[in-house]
Amino acid sequence: MDQENRITEPNAQPIENQTQESYIKRSGHAVWEFLKVVLVALIIVLPIRYFIFQPFIVKGESMVPNFQQGDYLIVDEVSYKIHQPERGDVIVLKYPLDTRQRFIKRIIGLPGETIDIQAGTIRIAKDGNNIVLDEKKYLPNGTTSGNIHVVLGENTYYVLGDNRQFSSDSRIWGVLPKEDIVGKVFVRLYPVNSISYIRPIAY
Repeated sequence: MDQENRITEPNAQPIENQTQESYIKRSGHAVWEFLKVVLVALIIVLPIRYFIFQPFIVKGESMVPNFQQGDYLIVDEVSYKIHQPERGDVIVLKYPLDTRQRFIKRIIGLPGETIDIQAGTIRIAKDGNNIVLDEKKYLPNGTTSGNIHVVLGENTYYVLGDNRQFSSDSRIWGVLPKEDIVGKVFVRLYPVNSISYIRPIAY
């Protein structure tokens, strides 16, 4: 009687083994799902990081008072592929005398312009038009030292630091070729109390 009522499952495994196999399968699936998420993230993030936006930490005081030592900035590397750099833009550039180094400066002069710096004043001339540059919005307490006369050629820019007395810029090492512009500074992310969008200057 006992044999007739016995149910036999020839290939049945102990409950413990089934549970262990199920756990291994679930773990393997979870690992694969995690790896897929990481892969997709890398595919999306790396091009953004290396070809669209790039972080930059300010070192030195050449842009004081507008940018301080340790400011964490995001640089837009795409905009200048769509339109030309503009006067007043804050940019990160390759130092022309050593392109391994990165500087942060403000664009003052554009291609084809004549730049004259005399008695602390910047005068800009092009095609018979002359202006005295009004820098009060970003240079409230400083003046521009130097005795400069330079004519900018095609695809060259004149850049200055906002801290004019303590900045290594175009007054010292000359004009900036466009190909040495890394990108435009457009967001400050740190310090937290200074998070801001870097707005274009309206002259």
